[in-house]
Amino acid sequence: MPAQTPEVLLAVLVVSLVSLVGALFLALRKDKLKGMLPFLVALAAGALLGDTFLHLLPHATAHSGGFTPTIAWGVLGGLLGFLLIEGTLHWHHHGEDVHDHAPGGIHSFGWMNLLGDFVHNILDGMLIAGAWLVGPEAGVATTIAVLLHEIPQEFGDFGVLLHAGFTPRRALLLNFATACSAFLGAIVVLLMHEALHVEEVLVPIAAGGFIYIACADLIPELRRLSGMRLVKSGLALAVGLLLMVAVHEIMPHEHGHGHAHEGHGHSHSHDEDR
Repeated sequence: MPAQTPEVLLAVLVVSLVSLVGALFLALRKDKLKGMLPFLVALAAGALLGDTFLHLLPHATAHSGGFTPTIAWGVLGGLLGFLLIEGTLHWHHHGEDVHDHAPGGIHSFGWMNLLGDFVHNILDGMLIAGAWLVGPEAGVATTIAVLLHEIPQEFGDFGVLLHAGFTPRRALLLNFATACSAFLGAIVVLLMHEALHVEEVLVPIAAGGFIYIACADLIPELRRLSGMRLVKSGLALAVGLLLMVAVHEIMPHEHGHGHAHEGHGHSHSHDEDR
């Protein structure tokens, strides 16, 4: 196992525990929660885009010596792959009548939602593990970005499960169980990181996936807003971006160490050569 294994497993555990925020769904009034979600969505969008363009792609291009065709195909693969996965897993319940299940029964779109979360969380675990293998800066930034994305998503998922007929307790337990599938994705990457070519392939795929999630799932939600709510959401998106900038500034040692072979951090690498 790589040396970063403890950090990866801790990061995945923290992200998995976010599935329990569904309990807040019950504690908060629905109208209050509805008012918070646009700002949480905007914050997540900013963090995902910031992580992509400030951490993941710079690391991948520095490692490969430029924006190579392999990286380009990886980003495209991430974009199209997430589109296909999301479309395949979620088309079913969007086309169903949510009122046609028997009283006390569980509607099938609830199970479809859980299946979608299961696959989604496996991918999250793979992306978090891949980022930590690149380095602490990318690992911290990606963990934060995934964490912020999961918070509004978990509120939505919990609401879907309740609407499908699950009890609150069962919805929380099942949501947490599917969230733990992130460990499966992380372990696959930890065991097979050399075969997966993390920096050349997995990181660009993660970048493409994050661009898709931010631009196809999150930002369109903000287009429905107007007035001060739109302004506040724009500020929340900026905060998400600035958070990624802060991670970069707080952890500059990795940038200097990781790219010494490419001319960055000259004094550090020169001293080591002595």
